[in-house]
Amino acid sequence: MQTNYIFVTGGVASSLGKGITTASLAAILEARNLKVTIMKLDPYINIDPGTISPMQHGEVFVTEDGAETDLDLGHYERFIRTKMSKYNNLTSGQIYSEVLRKERRGDYLGATVQVIPHITNAIKERIIKCAKGYDIILVEIGGTVGDIESLPFLEAIRQMAVDLSRRHTMYIHLTLVPYIAAAREFKTKPTQHSVKELLSIGIQPDVLICRSNQAVSINTRAKIASFCNILDKAVISLIDVNPIYNILFLLESQNLDKYICQYFKLQVPLANLSEWKKIVDTEAKPIDKVTIGMVGKYVELPDAYKSVIEALQHGGLKNRITVNIKFIDSREIERKGVELLKSLAGILVPGGFGSSGIEGTLISTKYARENKIPYLGICLGMQIALIEYARNVAGIKNADSTEFSPDCKYPLVVLTSSHILNEDKKQYHNETYLGGTMRLGSQQCKLIPNSLVRKIYNTDIIFERHRHRYEVNNFLLKPIEEAGMRIVGRSNNRLVEIIEISDHPWFIGCQFHPEFNSTPRYGHPLFTAFIKAAHEYQKNSQKSFT
Repeated sequence: MQTNYIFVTGGVASSLGKGITTASLAAILEARNLKVTIMKLDPYINIDPGTISPMQHGEVFVTEDGAETDLDLGHYERFIRTKMSKYNNLTSGQIYSEVLRKERRGDYLGATVQVIPHITNAIKERIIKCAKGYDIILVEIGGTVGDIESLPFLEAIRQMAVDLSRRHTMYIHLTLVPYIAAAREFKTKPTQHSVKELLSIGIQPDVLICRSNQAVSINTRAKIASFCNILDKAVISLIDVNPIYNILFLLESQNLDKYICQYFKLQVPLANLSEWKKIVDTEAKPIDKVTIGMVGKYVELPDAYKSVIEALQHGGLKNRITVNIKFIDSREIERKGVELLKSLAGILVPGGFGSSGIEGTLISTKYARENKIPYLGICLGMQIALIEYARNVAGIKNADSTEFSPDCKYPLVVLTSSHILNEDKKQYHNETYLGGTMRLGSQQCKLIPNSLVRKIYNTDIIFERHRHRYEVNNFLLKPIEEAGMRIVGRSNNRLVEIIEISDHPWFIGCQFHPEFNSTPRYGHPLFTAFIKAAHEYQKNSQKSFT
């Protein structure tokens, strides 16, 4: 069967939820037994978001094959079963660098290299490559229609309707329809102007998804359809919903998936959304709630920890427990002390880079260890746990990371390239000008018997995703292990992957990022166990108090 292409654009304003909407629609189509994938086109000139500050871009989502991608790919993996790869995220920087490399090699035979056809052809080639083997690919174009930097992408997807035939291409435009309370009416002019902008470059949308804070009336939808030259049934109202999984039912109730299947002439069964119905029902009927403290330095912008937040919620779903996340700036702990950590059922220290706020994470980790509070340290959080334990339990006062103190006397955590064998450097090498090495993507870890994590995972071998430049220094671990810290998981080349403390009810640190493998349907073993432990701690604390 020939692949069908759905191109999703956004208009009027950013942050309308284009990524979540695209992922939700993909989930409905997947539930109709269609093989679906999603691709994100980002107009920025960076090669990837790996060097962009989390304050500007949010988290970097890492795929199994080690690509650093846009956080929307995390939404895609959480909503559909298809695993994302380096081919599912394309930036302007990647396209321009590829075209320039070809030009330097002489591939264009002396031709003048231009946006059309060379840039647009490169974009189309990447989209077609990503779509191979799928019934439907949804391609989300980042930014807002009218942005100068998005024009090459829009021109490329316009051309694809000609190259592939209009019957196998569909354009969906997500737009804002504001409701003016004082006038008691919806305003359609922003949508009309946004569609006019699309038409000016040759794209006629087939579907309009209208975002508003309340359901767009039938009359308003008919007016939009008339002015924008599309069918009434192709104007979809999308309001704010909680939980976000209700978006699937909102779109399906308006027959958007039926309209798409009819458009592409697909003979497929109705969508089976029973799994998603179970998730929504479970979230609506929790048996209890817990408060988890997330201690980091980007907490004022939660998108920086998007996958961690989602994974905590998934852990709550698996336990039928509502998870309230208290975002705590580690620098505030340095100023105000452990009072900010009181009344927490669990403490999580996520990944991060740089020395800012490190003292606050050390204080938090010590507090969790000494007070037997469930603790989960991820990447940096694991390294912090080791340093804190080395200093305060093993008695190694000058233990540190060379990331924070390059000339420290006891470098417990060091740059990857400075302590692994030469043949391993190639495996972790990342072609950037920052740091020289980066360990990326899914890698194998072997768990030891009779450990808590072995019981949690219920398997000897696991595969988890990494994103870091610093590793634990194996040569300095002996006194720390003798003091009671257990190394319970290692990579194939003996790098430390997981630690735990035997005399603590639930204290686990992992070098990898388990949040990237968590989904609402399946959760993740570590997060499910962490929330369960937090709930047990909370119950026991309440008993002690009474």
